[in-house]
Amino acid sequence: MKIGLVYYSQSGNTRQVAGKIKDKLVDSGHEVTLDEITITGKSPAQPGQFQLNHVPAVDGYEAVIFGAPVQAFSLNPAMIAYMSQLPSLSGKKVACFVTKQLPLLFVGGTGAIARMKKEVESRGANLVGTDIVVWAESKRDKTTKQCIENMGKYF
Repeated sequence: MKIGLVYYSQSGNTRQVAGKIKDKLVDSGHEVTLDEITITGKSPAQPGQFQLNHVPAVDGYEAVIFGAPVQAFSLNPAMIAYMSQLPSLSGKKVACFVTKQLPLLFVGGTGAIARMKKEVESRGANLVGTDIVVWAESKRDKTTKQCIENMGKYF
């Protein structure tokens, strides 16, 4: 399966997880392309103070995985801006993941996933799964491994 792994990474944590997901999926026989959303302007991204610089296209993929960090208890504004301009995802399998620092999932994580879910489903995607990676030291390895394993099962 040809999969696009589109992500935004502010500090490198989401990029790291995306790379590990790619490795897992490639090992399973998929063709995976990592494509990072980039911005110009203020960082961390603040609404109205940045512009999307690189906007990955998703039309060439059978499936897409979206990844982004949580920022200020919500989905990162760069991913919100990117997802707001997505074309139809009809017929595509889609999965989403977020990375976050605070250990409690409901502190930003579940809300960020809900926002991503709403965006992709409104464009006709077949949402196959979501995950939250907690970057706090005590949960980092466990939640990263779980996300990677789940992404392998989704596709």
